[in-house]
Amino acid sequence: MAGGTSALIGWLALACLAVVVPASALLVWTDRRAPASLQGKVAAVWRNIGQTLRLGGDVGPPLSIALSLLLALVALLYVSALVGLLTAGITEKLTALRRGHSTVLEHGHTVVLGWSEQTPTVVAELVAAQANQRRGTVVVLADRDKTEMEEELHGTVGETGRTRVICRSGRPTDPAALARVSPSSADAVLVLPRDDASDDAEIVKTLLSLRATVGEDCPVRVVAVVRDDRYRVAAQLAAGSGATVLEIDDVSARLLVQCSRHPGLSLVHQDLLDFAGDEFYTVDEPALVGRRFDETLAAYPVSCTVGIVRAGGDLVLNPPSATEFLAGDRLVVIAEDDDITVLPDEPPPVDPSVIVPRPAREARPERVLLLGWNRRARRIVDQLSRSAARGSVLDVVADDRAATATAVRAAGAASGDTLSVVFHPGDPTLRETIERLDVAAYDGVIVLGPDRRTGHGEPDDRTLVTLLLLRALERESGHRVPVVTEMADDRNRAIAPVSPGADFVVSGKLVGLLMAQISQNEDLAALFEELFSPGGNTVCLRPAGHYVEPGRAASFATVVESARRQGACAIGYRSHTDAGVGPGYGVRVNPPKTEVRRWSDGDEVIVIAAD
Repeated sequence: MAGGTSALIGWLALACLAVVVPASALLVWTDRRAPASLQGKVAAVWRNIGQTLRLGGDVGPPLSIALSLLLALVALLYVSALVGLLTAGITEKLTALRRGHSTVLEHGHTVVLGWSEQTPTVVAELVAAQANQRRGTVVVLADRDKTEMEEELHGTVGETGRTRVICRSGRPTDPAALARVSPSSADAVLVLPRDDASDDAEIVKTLLSLRATVGEDCPVRVVAVVRDDRYRVAAQLAAGSGATVLEIDDVSARLLVQCSRHPGLSLVHQDLLDFAGDEFYTVDEPALVGRRFDETLAAYPVSCTVGIVRAGGDLVLNPPSATEFLAGDRLVVIAEDDDITVLPDEPPPVDPSVIVPRPAREARPERVLLLGWNRRARRIVDQLSRSAARGSVLDVVADDRAATATAVRAAGAASGDTLSVVFHPGDPTLRETIERLDVAAYDGVIVLGPDRRTGHGEPDDRTLVTLLLLRALERESGHRVPVVTEMADDRNRAIAPVSPGADFVVSGKLVGLLMAQISQNEDLAALFEELFSPGGNTVCLRPAGHYVEPGRAASFATVVESARRQGACAIGYRSHTDAGVGPGYGVRVNPPKTEVRRWSDGDEVIVIAAD
């Protein structure tokens, strides 16, 4: 072995001759048909050796034997080299395919750039969105091993049906790697952030590389996400004016505040955002041109109309009843799929006798408890202060580090005079901290985990401990605590010690669902921006008694009509009797207009309205 290749070849030749020569001699000497003379037998042995080793085996003058042997060796070397080259070429190709370095030749596909906690969610939703297509393709490009990505996606997403999921390895910031996934011919490109907020600068670089690859005027729908709001403007400039840039922390903070005011709202958003249930679509409906908006509400028996996209692209959510539907406009509807919005011969009947007048709703001060502090807490305080009534109070319980106290005071100073922010130093994972709080006196409780930091464990670990203490306090007092919890990992919801149907906001999954929805319909970017913004139209749950008389039976069409008279769009309800029963926990989005049920005091109607 120490002699290298030459020594190996020599030893291999000697080993072959040590077997072939004696075996050939034995065959000749035991063959009755072999020549009788010694010279003839030696020639026969030579022929056997030549045929076995593919050396020709010709007999004759020494020069002839030498030349034939030389030609045979040259032929052997040529064939061996050819086989080696072919093997190396095939191996190189297979290795490139296995490593994900080959070019994707697709058109109309969806490209996902980057790998993070949102990637499996985004891919799963894109597969669900393309389930009714004859052939769909999702391409993932990330700086990871191709086999690892495929195995993780297969374990998370499962069977993809007619949709192909292709993984390619490479840095999304490298234009050469981007070119391998053919972004110029894609229908949409989604740019995902890493799990660390400090990597947002890489998102900007990826968007610049993407723009350099597809060109300035390439009509590719781009949806990107950043974690730090300081990079949002730069990301928007890098992506171009037609792109959509979402900020995870901002969206999460908005939804946490909304869920604290409307328990059960996270279940509604889950149904609206994933492609497994009912979601938002825009549809052309020439038959309704010239109609008022309130007339379009009863136009579809199994779909809910919630807005209009004007011919110029502007979206009007929950417009006034007298708004006219014009030629070139599109309706925004909630439906199970975009191909089931069918006009009926007659609208469903409405029972005016059960409709109640609009109740007086006055803004009242609220008390909110915030357990924990992280980089999103400042935005939560800001969102609460924008829509809180004067005299509202936010109590913050977090660690007593100087940085935390300073951040809480700064957030309180910026909240204005409508919201009073009070800091209570303490560890929310300790029982004595929870016991000294009068949790039952709060209108809502928001539980936050710490920021993800290396060497500090998973953020959800401390969150689960806090939830366990709140659950124990809830059982001891017999009073249900309205808790909304921020989770980093959606898998931890299954083990969270909370009441059935409790609200969870998993920021990674939420943004992944939003990206998948916007990638399929760019009009939805403006819709979700308004739904999650304070002061505009939003999804909320209101008592059913605000719309129909409790204890009486009424169709959902009647509820829709009553909500419209109060300037809202009814899109579903939550049954009080089924609130503790999974998987929907009483939430029913987009029920048939003809569905009749007896409405109780505890039932709630899901509406899109100015909150």
